[in-house]
Amino acid sequence: MIRTRLDHLLTGTPQPFRADGEMSAIAKTSVDQPLMLGFLGLEGDRVADPVHHGGPDKALHLYPVEHYPFWREKYPEVTVLESPGAFGENFSCGQMIESQLCLGDIFRVGEALIECSHARQPCWKLNHRFGKPDVLKTVVRTGRSGSYFRVLEEGRVRAGDAMVQQARPFPDWPLDRLFGMIVAGQHKGRDAELKALSANPVLAETWRNRAAQLVDI
Repeated sequence: MIRTRLDHLLTGTPQPFRADGEMSAIAKTSVDQPLMLGFLGLEGDRVADPVHHGGPDKALHLYPVEHYPFWREKYPEVTVLESPGAFGENFSCGQMIESQLCLGDIFRVGEALIECSHARQPCWKLNHRFGKPDVLKTVVRTGRSGSYFRVLEEGRVRAGDAMVQQARPFPDWPLDRLFGMIVAGQHKGRDAELKALSANPVLAETWRNRAAQLVDI
C-alpha cells in the first residue's frame, strides 16, 4: 500500500506561451491554503486547450519528485526545474513513480477521493517550456511521464495532506507498462491486452480509443 504526503499543491491559469499568441496554463505556482478539488479539477486551476487538456479523466496531474534530479542533471541551466511545477503538475509528491502506481489506484487525500486514470502523454509544450528540442522524446524513452487522476469524491485538499491508497483493482497494470504500450510503441503482438484495455472503463477514454486503434497495427 502506498502512503505518501502531498508536498506541493499547484495551480495555474492560461498565460501567453509563444510569440504567435499560443496560450498555456503549464506554469503552476504553489498554493498553501486548502482548495476545493472538484470533478473537473482544482479550484483556481484552468486549462488553455480544453480539447487536449482538462475534463474528468484529467482532473488532476501528478508528477513524482523522484524524477527531478534526472532532469536537473540533464538540463542544469533550465531554471523552471529549480522548483515543483516544471511539468505543469497539480500534485507534487514522492512514492508515485510510474512503476509503483497502477491504473485504477484509488487514494484518499484530504477530503477527496481520486483514481488514477492514465499516464501523461507528453506534448510539444514541454520542449518549448524547457527551451530544449528533446524533452518530449526523453519522456517517451524513459517513461518519466507523470500521471492523471479523476475525482471520485470532491473535497478540500491542501499541501501536507496524507495520500493513502485505498484500493488497487489492476495490479498487473503499472503505469510504466501502460505508457509503454499506448505511447512508446511496445504494443506489437499484444492484441489481447490492447483489447482488454480498450474495454476497461477505468482507463481514460482517449487511451481506450488508442488501445483499440493499435490492435493489429
